[in-house]
Amino acid sequence: MNIEELRIYCVEKKEVTESFPFDTSTLVFKVADKMFALIGLDRMPHAVNLKCNPDKAIGLRESYQAVTSAYHMSKKHWNTITLEDDMDAKEIKQWIDHSYNLVVNGLTKKKQRELGFIK
Repeated sequence: MNIEELRIYCVEKKEVTESFPFDTSTLVFKVADKMFALIGLDRMPHAVNLKCNPDKAIGLRESYQAVTSAYHMSKKHWNTITLEDDMDAKEIKQWIDHSYNLVVNGLTKKKQRELGFIK
């Protein structure tokens, strides 16, 4: 999965915005103004930081060489995934979905209703 494919996958999700709140090389994806993915555009190879359930985060780090604790983020709740050629795009999409869903589920029920996530 390349950066543009990852970007498109993220922005097509409901209520997602993209911005550069920190600097000109860190692209941040938010849902309801809460981060769920960050990409360092100047880093090679490219990598994405994704929010993750703490137990799952440890398991992914143990199972995949390309998955490490996130740089400059909470090591308990964030992973960095290096986008290597042999990484399965389907798995990366599942991890993006997991990150997105963690953030959405962490919103108040009122906010989830306002944004149309629940009725």
